Amino acid sequence: MNVTRFTVRTIVVFLSLLSAACTVGPDYVRPTLVDPLPTAYKELEGWKVAQPHDVTITERWWERYDDPILNPLMAQVALSNLTIATTEARFRQARAAVQGARAGYFPSLTAGALATRSSRSGSIGTGNSGGAVSSNFQLPFDVSWEPDLWGRIRREVEAAQAGAQASAADLAAVTLSAQAELANNYFQLRIQDQQKQLLDDTLALYRKALELTRNRFEAGLVAKTDVLQAETQLKSSEAQSMDLGVVRSQREHAIALLIGTAPASFSLPPSAVINSIPPIPSGLPSELLERRPDISSAERRMAAANAQIGIATAAYYPAIRLSAAAGLESSSLASWFTWPSRFWALGGAASATLFDGGVRTSLSDQAIAAYDANVATYRETVLTAFQEVEDNLAALRILQDEIEIQKQAVEAAQQVVAITTNQYQVGSVAYLTVLVAQATALANERTALSLSGRRFTATVLLVKALGGGWVTEKQND
Repeated sequence: MNVTRFTVRTIVVFLSLLSAACTVGPDYVRPTLVDPLPTAYKELEGWKVAQPHDVTITERWWERYDDPILNPLMAQVALSNLTIATTEARFRQARAAVQGARAGYFPSLTAGALATRSSRSGSIGTGNSGGAVSSNFQLPFDVSWEPDLWGRIRREVEAAQAGAQASAADLAAVTLSAQAELANNYFQLRIQDQQKQLLDDTLALYRKALELTRNRFEAGLVAKTDVLQAETQLKSSEAQSMDLGVVRSQREHAIALLIGTAPASFSLPPSAVINSIPPIPSGLPSELLERRPDISSAERRMAAANAQIGIATAAYYPAIRLSAAAGLESSSLASWFTWPSRFWALGGAASATLFDGGVRTSLSDQAIAAYDANVATYRETVLTAFQEVEDNLAALRILQDEIEIQKQAVEAAQQVVAITTNQYQVGSVAYLTVLVAQATALANERTALSLSGRRFTATVLLVKALGGGWVTEKQND
């Protein structure tokens, strides 16, 4: 048979098959949400944190707090946090999977060498007692390729790319979560330092009050019970001051874990100085879909699940494989690498599953159900994101008003302490009145600090709810 004519016919048939190639399964279209997107956040009515054009949440959002100790800690999180390291490794794994899926586009080439020496049985074909000994030397090169006629490989690449993009978003989400957790622990630790400073200052006043009461007792102006009450108040406050050390240590240990350091080798010196809360922009609800990495991850997983439907659908179509082989073959080692020893072969095969007991139908139904589950997860993620933004906007709005009222309560309680202390010194009120006033003032001051800590937490959580400074990036992998 004429080799050139056979080769031309093979190429023509191949091009005809390739021109008929299609991609089965549904093309991905991002589904709409259950409800229309709101045009504004409910909790922003009548109250604004900042105009979006005045300030933006950048990738290094924590720098807006202008804390020289927090900044290097944040840099260490990205480098040493073990949860981030684990997620980053999974991202690299997902990117490698894309390359593995793309390999299906190309043919596979194998090569080998074979040398055999054999003897046939003498009882076959002849009456000889022994068979002839022969040698066979082969150096074959085999090429096989399965054309992507139905788009199965294209869907596999599509799924792998979407998975890699989801992994990139997961990495951003984990990083943002670790950063937010670090910022919250750091600010709460500083609030603990302020609480400690408040109690230390109060203890100094209580010691002076105890000394004054003892002097008045020795002078016969007051009863022994006044001294005992002053001592009780002092010791109780000292115990409260010591108890703050437990919470502070736990915060410090949590920060050490977040930056990948052993708690025994990490410490933060106490500091009662904490900067004011910067303005945090809220943006528009529609922007949230582009700024939240967890939303992007859920959307990309929908795309991957949609591609899996196409992969399952392709199993209903026949598989076609083209193959070619060429090499050298000889019965003599001396003539193995000579031109007459060459051989070649071209071929093709097609196969289709006629009956599988419902396996393909099952896989297709599983893929469709998995896609529907991912759609529901995506919608829930979006709604949860809106909830988190609204929650923290509400917390900031209410806490801002509450802090203002609490400041007034602190000022009033401090005035009561001053008045009752003067009245006690002239003997017009009992010491119990002074104790109640002092305890009330301390409780109100601690409440004010606690509200300040909650407001810091709300700002950090709002930044996290808004997606930090992360911006959706299309992965080309």
